[in-house]
Amino acid sequence: MVEEFKLTEYSKGGGCGCKIAPSVLEQIVRTENKFPFKNLLVGNESNDDAAVYQINDNTAIISTTDFFMPIVDDAFDFGRIAAANSISDIYAMGGTPIMAIAILGWPIDKLPVHVAQQVLEGARAICKEVNIPLAGGHSIDSNDPIFGLAVTGLSDVKNLKKNNTAQIGDALFLTKPIGVGIVSTAVKRKLIKTEDYKNLIQQLTTVNKIGEALGKLGGVHAMTDVTGFGLLGHLAEMAEGSGVSAELNYSSIKKIPGVEEYIHQKTIPGATARNWSS
Repeated sequence: MVEEFKLTEYSKGGGCGCKIAPSVLEQIVRTENKFPFKNLLVGNESNDDAAVYQINDNTAIISTTDFFMPIVDDAFDFGRIAAANSISDIYAMGGTPIMAIAILGWPIDKLPVHVAQQVLEGARAICKEVNIPLAGGHSIDSNDPIFGLAVTGLSDVKNLKKNNTAQIGDALFLTKPIGVGIVSTAVKRKLIKTEDYKNLIQQLTTVNKIGEALGKLGGVHAMTDVTGFGLLGHLAEMAEGSGVSAELNYSSIKKIPGVEEYIHQKTIPGATARNWSS
C-alpha cells in the first residue's frame, strides 16, 4: 500500500494566500535607486502581473514568476494549479506564453522525492495544454513545499494590456467566478464537500487563455489577474494606477459553488484580514 501524503499538512500557508500583504510588499520593493530603461514598458512601478521589455518596433518580451505553498493535498493537482496560476500572468498582459522554468522548494526530510516528481508532472500537463516546454528550473531543500514557474511570453506591443490603463466608463468583466480562497480554506480545515472540491480543482487548473484574445481587442483598455490580493486588492491597484474609481454590485459578482456556505462556517483565509488592513 502506497502511503498517502497530504501536502497542506506540511506547509504553514497555502496558495496565493502566502503572499506578503500589499502594504508590507510596498515597503520591501521601495527604492531610491531607480534606473531608466527606455525599452522597459512595464516594471515595478505599476504593480502589474508581469514585466515587459520591448525588443523591436513591434514585439515585447513578457516575463513573470509565481510560486506558493500547497493549496490542495494532491501533488499532481498542486503542480497543475501552480503552473496554471503562473502562466495566466502572461495571458493577463494580453500575451502568448512560449517557455517556462520551474521553481521548487522541497522538505526532503519530510516528503519523499516521488511526491515532488508528481508536482512537476502536474506542471508539465498544464504546459503541454498551452503548448510550451517546461525547459528547466531550480530547486532547494526547504522547510515547506513550494512550487511555481517563471514564464516567458511574447506580445505585439499594440496588443499589450496593463493594469493601470483603465478608462472612465469601462465595464468590469470577470473571466472566472471568485471565491477560491474561501473554498481552499475549507479544504485545509477538512470541511470541503466532494462536489465543491471538484469545482475548485476545475477552477484552479483552468488557464486564462482568453487573455490573449482580449489583448487584441481595442475596446479592452486594461487587464489584471485576480489572485492573492482578492478582487478588491487587485481592483484597487487598477483604479489607483489608472486614476479612476470603480463600483461593484456584490450580488452580480459570480462566485464558485459553496462560497456562501463556507463563509457562514467562518472558513476565512488569514490573508483576508491582511488584505483588508492594507
